[in-house]
Amino acid sequence: MQNVLRHHLHVAVNRGHVVGRRDFLRLISAAGGALGLTDVLSLRADELRRQGTACIVLWMQGGPSQFETFDPKPGHANGGETKAIATKITGVQFSDALPRLASIADRLAVVRSMTTREGEHQRATYLMHTAYLPMASVKYPAMGAVVARELPRPECELPSFVRIGPQFNSAGGGFLGTQYDPFVVPVAGRLPENTRPTTELTQFDRRLNLLTRLETARGVSQLVAEHGNLYDSAARMIKSAQMEAFDLERESQATRTAYGSGQFANACLLARRLVESGVTFVEAVLGNWDTHLDNFSRSRTLCEQLDQPFATLVSDLADRGMLDKTLVVCMGEFGRTPRINPRGGRDHFPRAFSAVLAGGGVRGGQVLGATDAGGESVADRPVTEKDLFQTVYHVLGVNSRKEYMSPIGRPIKPVDGGEIVSELLV
Repeated sequence: MQNVLRHHLHVAVNRGHVVGRRDFLRLISAAGGALGLTDVLSLRADELRRQGTACIVLWMQGGPSQFETFDPKPGHANGGETKAIATKITGVQFSDALPRLASIADRLAVVRSMTTREGEHQRATYLMHTAYLPMASVKYPAMGAVVARELPRPECELPSFVRIGPQFNSAGGGFLGTQYDPFVVPVAGRLPENTRPTTELTQFDRRLNLLTRLETARGVSQLVAEHGNLYDSAARMIKSAQMEAFDLERESQATRTAYGSGQFANACLLARRLVESGVTFVEAVLGNWDTHLDNFSRSRTLCEQLDQPFATLVSDLADRGMLDKTLVVCMGEFGRTPRINPRGGRDHFPRAFSAVLAGGGVRGGQVLGATDAGGESVADRPVTEKDLFQTVYHVLGVNSRKEYMSPIGRPIKPVDGGEIVSELLV
């Protein structure tokens, strides 16, 4: 029965059809229920890997104001100075600082009902990267680390998990190991530092072989093994022709102009190039959205940095036939308070905020959930961080029920609890 189902999945893929949730359920039903859940999830993950499924997270570090981005409240006192414009979704408005995103809203799924209980930057950032709050006894893996482990691309010689832009305290490989930490690119647009051999490749290889012999002589402990794995993967990357993906000069001037100028624009373009080269998970960072003072002008400036690159990334992926298999998620650690403080700013507010998804089996052209008239609370369809993670893992073909054995001897799932947000799926 597995072979029959696999055949039908291959046929769908070979016809250029991305196998979505409903397609897969239809095929499972046709299989007569002969397969267990583990078999089903394994088969779906296999097919998504063959399709080249990937994820790009646009991380809005600091917590963007939902009022100044995707959930404006024009005419209400809490809306402040921000004006709203119409979008391609009938009856839906964005901030007037996001005109390009408004023009492609038919490709976006806006969740206006994100809600968590954590309003401190470091803890909330950790939560929105791992679906867990930090603990002293265990380091949880980031979403990117889980995806890198579960969706390996042996043919890709670049790191599976890449983080681009200004760095902050966040999760990495956690207990999965250092091999799943993100490869950090502080500045997009030039070759990462220390990725060019300083000697001829033959001499480079001799030095690596010497290092391996010395470490083996010390005994193969876990730390030694992890160190060796890191050197092996780094050497493979440095010698790979795929390193050209980091060179934005290889893009046409028209493409670079379309993405706009600035570091975040370069990060979005690099994210597309990396995914195109086989990288599974890319995180591009735009900060700082921590607008405790001068919220309106600072948010407008940040929206101007976000609008063109984000919109172009989605359109570029679509034009290249990559959007259906690339999930794009734009989010931060929380939102901002409805009430404007005496310094003209908005403070931390995890109770109700927004996130945006596109591509990868997500149904665009919709707004899910709602806040009340003043943005004080979620009025319809609350979505927690665990719900979001369940949805992302489902779209990517990652089995969220899988259990990893942690260093404390307790099995831990990629996300514990929450439900798939089925309304978001094609």
